[in-house]
Amino acid sequence: MKALLIDDHAIVRAGLRRLLASLPQWEIIEAANGRDALGLIHSEQPEFVVLDLNLPGIGGFELLRRILAERSATRIMVLSMHVEAHIAARAMQAGACGYMSKNAAPAELLKGLRIVAEGGRYIESEIAQEMVLNTVAVPDPRTLLTERETEIVRLLGAGRSLTEIAEALGIGYKTVANGCTQIKAKLGVSRTADLIRLSFDLKGD
Repeated sequence: MKALLIDDHAIVRAGLRRLLASLPQWEIIEAANGRDALGLIHSEQPEFVVLDLNLPGIGGFELLRRILAERSATRIMVLSMHVEAHIAARAMQAGACGYMSKNAAPAELLKGLRIVAEGGRYIESEIAQEMVLNTVAVPDPRTLLTERETEIVRLLGAGRSLTEIAEALGIGYKTVANGCTQIKAKLGVSRTADLIRLSFDLKGD
């Protein structure tokens, strides 16, 4: 089994490599960003990917889509700092086979990796429980954002800069910048470009 670890933190990749050392049949390769990852997907053709969502450059959700477009049979386990059930639901609906947070115990992480590698699906137990209890689906962005946050996203989609948005809303530049950070966290995206794409969902019916 050839596995690609995609995470911008070397210490996380090293920890995963040590954990996977208990699986002698696995060959491990690594990438610190989406661009390098796509190159390895093409050249090395890994069967299994462990993917962080918060990456520099190409965001995790976009990278997930591109990997599956390149190699649809690739098994992808998302390993993220995000514990929110709605983000896990988005990842699974985007094509991931598993979702775990970086808070997961090593034993459960190894269990989940094995299940996904063998063709199954696995979601960290606490996150899965929340999804079941709350019947979580990928939410309408309009239900997650405040009125001001929605307006910021709409203005981004209209091509306004952060300075122009601050002027339009009568608030400070730092308030807009901090708002963008909060919006990204709520929607599980890492790039402003992702917010601009999501702005089309906020235009209403």
